[in-house]
Amino acid sequence: MVEDDADVRESIQEFLNSQSDFTCPTAVDSVEKLLPELAEESTPDIVLMDIGLPGMSGISGIRLIKNKFPKIDIVMLTIYADSHRIFDALCAGASGYLLKNTSFAELKDALTTLSKGGAPMSPQIASKVIQYFHVKKAQPRDSTLSPKEREVASWLVDGLSYKMVADKMHVSVETIRSHIKNIYKKLHIHSKGELISKSLRGEI
Repeated sequence: MVEDDADVRESIQEFLNSQSDFTCPTAVDSVEKLLPELAEESTPDIVLMDIGLPGMSGISGIRLIKNKFPKIDIVMLTIYADSHRIFDALCAGASGYLLKNTSFAELKDALTTLSKGGAPMSPQIASKVIQYFHVKKAQPRDSTLSPKEREVASWLVDGLSYKMVADKMHVSVETIRSHIKNIYKKLHIHSKGELISKSLRGEI
């Protein structure tokens, strides 16, 4: 388990270790601390992963872990319910997506579902997945954002300034302005407010 909130991490680990059909021997606060714990001869079946972590993000962590250990199932356990993070996680290789308001009983059911080949998702997340595909089907082909454009859009929706986004992505402010111009053109919008509105409706 990778979770930077000690109270959440310890309570979930304690719960899982109290179950007859699950055990959680490793619970750390960052992807960087998890990686040395993974070995070919003793890989876990499942990793519960937060998204907002110190150091490497949970989504970047998915890609690293799945690249080296493709058989590990990774389930996101996070506060984030916005569409771009949901689909970034799923596209990176996550096998499920749960919100942190998931009860212990629901968490156990979700992990059991996963062990039987299912893809557990909180109801709110499943609804957004369905909505996404309905919207995607209706969108013109040229409205699809590139990975870089979606990253820029996600940071803007999170409230970052152009300069802060540029610093995050290690590019110039002018490069960010160029990405934003393309984003607005593809989405047929003219303001950050419209961008946020589209994100909330699951249209990005």
